[in-house]
Amino acid sequence: MLSYYLESAIKDLESIINITLEDIEDIKEASHNPQFDRISIKEEKLKSFEQKKAMIDHEISNLMSANPSTDLSELLDENQHKLLDSMKLQLNNLKEINQKYSKLVLSVSVFYNSLLERVMPTQMQGYNKVAAQGSSFLTVRA
Repeated sequence: MLSYYLESAIKDLESIINITLEDIEDIKEASHNPQFDRISIKEEKLKSFEQKKAMIDHEISNLMSANPSTDLSELLDENQHKLLDSMKLQLNNLKEINQKYSKLVLSVSVFYNSLLERVMPTQMQGYNKVAAQGSSFLTVRA
């Protein structure tokens, strides 16, 4: 069962990585709707990965409990070691891709916030930001 959970968790990580790479391409093209459409799929894959990771932890815990005097490296076969290494590699890959994505998201957020500030300047009133008096760039005439 451990090998099955490891393989399945790796597949989930690969899906999450692919979705994030698509998000990076879409944010570069300012195509935001496809990103929003993928949010639920990404959340589903993340939940699936978390469940499988919990099952992996449970299986490893059971192995260790059944064989308390044996080292974990001796309890796992060669394929399971390779799968664990692959999962670690995919997690590191996802971390790097998420860092790139977060930089892009932050840049876009700063751009839109600065644009909004230019169009509608705000000032602090206590702890709240409110539109500055006379900041309207539109005038309404009846």
